[in-house]
Amino acid sequence: MSAHPKRTGADASAPRFSTISDMEIAPLYGAGDLPADPSVIGGPGEFPYTRGPYPTMYRGRPWTMRQFAGFGSARDTNARFRFLLAQGQTGLSTAFDMPTLMGYDADHPRALGEVGREGTAVSTLEDMIELFDGIDLAAVTTSMTVNCSASIILAMYFAVAERHGVPMAALGGTIQNDMLKEFIAQKEWICPPEPSVRIIIDMIEFCTREAPRFHPVSISGYHIREAGSTAVQEVAFTLADGIGYVDAARGRGLAVDEFAPRLSFFFNLHNDFLEEIAKLRAARRLWARIMRDRFGATNPRALMLRTHAQTAGCSLTAQQPLNNVVRVALQALAGVLGGVQSLHTNSMDETLALPSEQAVMVALRTQQIIAEESGVTNTADPLGGSYAIEALTSRIEAEAEDYIRQIDAMGGIVRAIELGFPQKEIAEAAYHFQRQLDRGEKVMVGVNKYQLGDEPPMDLLRIDPALEERQAARVRAFKQARDQARARDRLTAVRRACRDGENLMPPLIAAVKEGVTLGEICDVYREEFGVYRDPAWL
Repeated sequence: MSAHPKRTGADASAPRFSTISDMEIAPLYGAGDLPADPSVIGGPGEFPYTRGPYPTMYRGRPWTMRQFAGFGSARDTNARFRFLLAQGQTGLSTAFDMPTLMGYDADHPRALGEVGREGTAVSTLEDMIELFDGIDLAAVTTSMTVNCSASIILAMYFAVAERHGVPMAALGGTIQNDMLKEFIAQKEWICPPEPSVRIIIDMIEFCTREAPRFHPVSISGYHIREAGSTAVQEVAFTLADGIGYVDAARGRGLAVDEFAPRLSFFFNLHNDFLEEIAKLRAARRLWARIMRDRFGATNPRALMLRTHAQTAGCSLTAQQPLNNVVRVALQALAGVLGGVQSLHTNSMDETLALPSEQAVMVALRTQQIIAEESGVTNTADPLGGSYAIEALTSRIEAEAEDYIRQIDAMGGIVRAIELGFPQKEIAEAAYHFQRQLDRGEKVMVGVNKYQLGDEPPMDLLRIDPALEERQAARVRAFKQARDQARARDRLTAVRRACRDGENLMPPLIAAVKEGVTLGEICDVYREEFGVYRDPAWL
């Protein structure tokens, strides 16, 4: 399926008006563009949730303002968390560094040059304790953006909560834990798809039973869009991933009405204002129908797509970075008008460095101004019924559904990934958009139009180069100080669970509490499940 059919003849020379995903836009929309069946629009809190998952939407509860934060040591990031909470942030969102994301301790040779550089370094339970020092985990929800090592990070978080005296059943939050999108787009993995999904289902099963307020997976279209997909592809491949997880959980014997209410989603917010609003509405409607018609869900909460969203990192420019403040404001407003439940706004300097304190405060204030000053929170889905919005919503839904049918015909999303289908479709879309930029058919202000010469430098956040050795030494000291025999026994129990198919979460929690490190557990995953190699279809 090509997302961008070629135009020929006289049509090729006619002026075109299209979204950033290159969906052509009519000069005017009218009553004839509304759905023939008005029930597909419905009301907020009513199936199919086009207008939002909750009846009162932001009148009842504002979205969670959840700024993504993490750099340097756990202590550095803890200080940023405290700053953001003091400035009015209402939820935490944790960024981990590359070694943590890839399952290596800070003292591993492969961690060299990356420790604390693009997130916080977490190798041990001691790091996790320091990360959440002085933060009331019963009062704040925590999001953690980590995937192939997510099971260990979640085990550490549960162990920290126990030290705080907070039972797992009282914890609220989300761990990203979406490996299927890693194989499609972000490319951070350890194990092949099948054992990766097994670990995720272990986490879904465990959290459904022991931590019912915690979201054990955030099915993520964000990185699919960052890789260059269209809005339709973002919806289609994200929901296809969700279908894959639901199928796997049901194959484990889990009841859809019990586990599906804790599935969460994560979408990108790009520059095309109307397209982004329509995309979120279409995703909710399509997911509700999938859950009801394909999986037989009857619990209303199992039908609702609830989502975090983040403004588009790929839309930010190093040129004229102050322009990014405007981009982020428009993207965030689209997210609110589209009905998100949680939101991160990017900082203006993120193409140049990790966000400075001033930049992240402006990003948070952007959300607060929308919430407190714009008036758009006073009524649910204020653009519902707009001819253009409804037409775009229906079109995105229909085209995304067509992609899902193709994936079903291939045997499901895992097989489609093995065949390279979503990867190829995204690469084609990214190439098409880049060609449009190169030809000047699409504009990126300050990049291919309205350029400036020399620009004054910005004050950027700098990471202390000595941090890496301090963190590596800290990990080495931690390993030396633990009870080695007990740590070995706990690691052996993890290995046995990998082989025997028992749920991994209980032995993982026991292991991290006895001092087993993230890298040591991930080494067991590598040995027991193998290491995935990109088939390089592209």
